[in-house]
Amino acid sequence: MTEIRTPRLILRRWLDDDVVPLSEIHADPVVMQRIGDGTPRSPEETAQDIEAWEEEWDEEGFGMFAVELLGSGELAGAVGLSVADAPAEVAGQVAISWRLGRVFWGQGYASEAAHATLEFALQDRGLDRVVAVCRTNDEASVNVLDKLGMQAEGTAQHPVHGYDLAVYGIDLTQYQE
Repeated sequence: MTEIRTPRLILRRWLDDDVVPLSEIHADPVVMQRIGDGTPRSPEETAQDIEAWEEEWDEEGFGMFAVELLGSGELAGAVGLSVADAPAEVAGQVAISWRLGRVFWGQGYASEAAHATLEFALQDRGLDRVVAVCRTNDEASVNVLDKLGMQAEGTAQHPVHGYDLAVYGIDLTQYQE
């Protein structure tokens, strides 16, 4: 079982017990406002998300991690890797993303988890490049991407919802510098 420990977090594969706490995170409209069409997700949709993430682990050797607080065992959210299907500018490339419960914002957990995930991608899984996309007005995500050393590469439009996206990337040589 793939597990990464950071000073404050455990990044691990998903358990059945994670559906309820992740559903609570997905039910928060403020958390979900910058994900997809911004609609909160039902417990059934959350269970489908976890199932899809686990399938990606089995097929690709990477996926979305459950983010657990080391001290309390609380589920803080999700961070991980997926093969992007959109926008066209990054389709087929491995993308990093995250979502944390609102009570966990502003404490550096997203940066800590994303840094460990990026290191996992480039060093453990041997990927040469990782991309990320976020809404252009998502300052918190842009701050995390900057902390990761990812470089802005341009903009794109969400192919379904039409909002503007910032496209970021980093390759192995940039990461090692």
